[in-house]
Amino acid sequence: MWTSLRNESNGFWELGGQDLGFTDTASSPPPDAMKEPTKLAEVEGTIRGLLESINRVQFLKGKWLLISVKLTALQSHLSQVPISSENPLLTDLLWSLSAACSSAASLAALCQSPSPPAGGKLKTQNDIDSVSAKLDSHINDLEVLSQSGALSTSSNAAPPPLPAAASSNTRESVRAEARNLMTRLQIGSNASKSSALDSVLGLLQEDDKNVLIAVAQGIIPILSHLLDSSSSSEIKEKTVSAIAKISTVDSSKHVLLAEGLPLVNNLLRVLESGSIFAKEKTCIILRVLSNSKENARAIASRGGISSLLEVCIEGTPNSQALAATVLRSLSVFEEIRGEFIEENAVSTLLSLCNSGTFPAQENSIGCLCNLVSGNDELRLFFAAQGGITRMKNFWDSSPSAQSLEVVVHMTRSLSQCPNIVDSLLANGFVPRIVSVLGCDVQGARIAAAEAVYYLGLNSSSKSRREFGETGCIAPLVRMMDGKAVEEKEAAAKALSTLVINCAANQRTLRKEEKAIALAVQLLDPLLQNLDKKHPVGLLAALAHSKRFRKEMVAAGAREYLKKLAEKEVDGAKKLLDGLGHGKLWGVFVRP
Repeated sequence: MWTSLRNESNGFWELGGQDLGFTDTASSPPPDAMKEPTKLAEVEGTIRGLLESINRVQFLKGKWLLISVKLTALQSHLSQVPISSENPLLTDLLWSLSAACSSAASLAALCQSPSPPAGGKLKTQNDIDSVSAKLDSHINDLEVLSQSGALSTSSNAAPPPLPAAASSNTRESVRAEARNLMTRLQIGSNASKSSALDSVLGLLQEDDKNVLIAVAQGIIPILSHLLDSSSSSEIKEKTVSAIAKISTVDSSKHVLLAEGLPLVNNLLRVLESGSIFAKEKTCIILRVLSNSKENARAIASRGGISSLLEVCIEGTPNSQALAATVLRSLSVFEEIRGEFIEENAVSTLLSLCNSGTFPAQENSIGCLCNLVSGNDELRLFFAAQGGITRMKNFWDSSPSAQSLEVVVHMTRSLSQCPNIVDSLLANGFVPRIVSVLGCDVQGARIAAAEAVYYLGLNSSSKSRREFGETGCIAPLVRMMDGKAVEEKEAAAKALSTLVINCAANQRTLRKEEKAIALAVQLLDPLLQNLDKKHPVGLLAALAHSKRFRKEMVAAGAREYLKKLAEKEVDGAKKLLDGLGHGKLWGVFVRP
């Protein structure tokens, strides 16, 4: 087996090789060297003696009657245990049960008088309730052992220990060990469960294949149950560590999602009151669970957003980044964005953009981008609180185009608000956006092209000319030849805005030999999911030029436009008429 010990200085689990047996706390059996095995028949005799003693009880008879019912249930469970069973888990359980019954018999003897024992009525009631709770625990443990198959004659011996990490584990040995550990997680004291969790962590961390086997055996519901309020903080820390490891294995994520609300509720309690270490691990799990709309609603409705924002304010740098990741995932769902506003999330996330680690800043900007989407009031608030400066600082410190994608999306969103456009232009976002148009990250290119479209739409012809002078025409033309329909459409949108009533940009476009042919190809009705009004608008803005008209006709624009005119695409019929008569309206400025 494997164990792990908590290193308090750095908050991580360090794996070791010690084999921890089934131990208990104050009520646990003594070490093997100090005890004799408790035979099944001996325990059954102890229970019969206790029942006889209870029959003579005079004080608090109602409570003792309830205990009699539980003892009868125990007798029923024990009668189903094979006589030859020598499972170590059963041996320890029988010893603990025998000790509990002996203590109960002593207490029952004190209650055989109608008057309260020397300790008083209240103390006696508490002692009897304690006995009752222990019996409940033993009944549960026997049920778990029985259902697990650990008491069958074919499972008498403990599963063989797994080989060392360097050896090749067989799937069957891992399954056997996983089943054994799952049984141990459900029975005994907190100390015994903690010991079992150490071994679980070692098993999961050794190999992702072990994770898949443990998940297939049904370990997730068991781990989820360990997070309830009665578990110790140590057990909760180890449990969320185990679930966090499971959440990093893609093939196991669907099982976590299927666990749903019970797991979410337990994790939110840990997030609210657990240690920083536990909160970090919880955020790793919630990042996966929050991809489900149902889970996202549950997290928001149960105060999860508030707890995550608190981590963003007071947590460690790593926990802040993890919490921001979860918040970003939650903000995708428009219906729960109101919860963010109520918790003043924008201000908190803006602060994290200024002081957090790079991953924390990236996820904060991503979350803010989702929150301000379609909300000019929030966009203006973001800009007024220094958000544009924070965006610029993040942009200039980004190590790659991949990490830039989130801030390009935010630029696109802000550029849709006319009152913010001048600020973006004044802060030098034109050359920044143009530099992304030729990058290797498709999502960043598309977002940059759409930002060009909105900035051009909401600014003057002078600003549009600045885009052309900065060199964005050529990469946009190349994007029209991209593989993704979204990229083609974004490029056509941007170019249509830049060339209209801007002679300088039209002259620049004329230098791109394939520009007209690529734009015409976008008119093809067979190219689906592309809004044809954008390439139509681009071509219409250039159709006053005889040279451009000839290129359009040569590229097959008439045939495409006939089909689009039949579908009543905006501007298609007017452009077709212009190409057909060799002349066009005098509303365009000649280059």
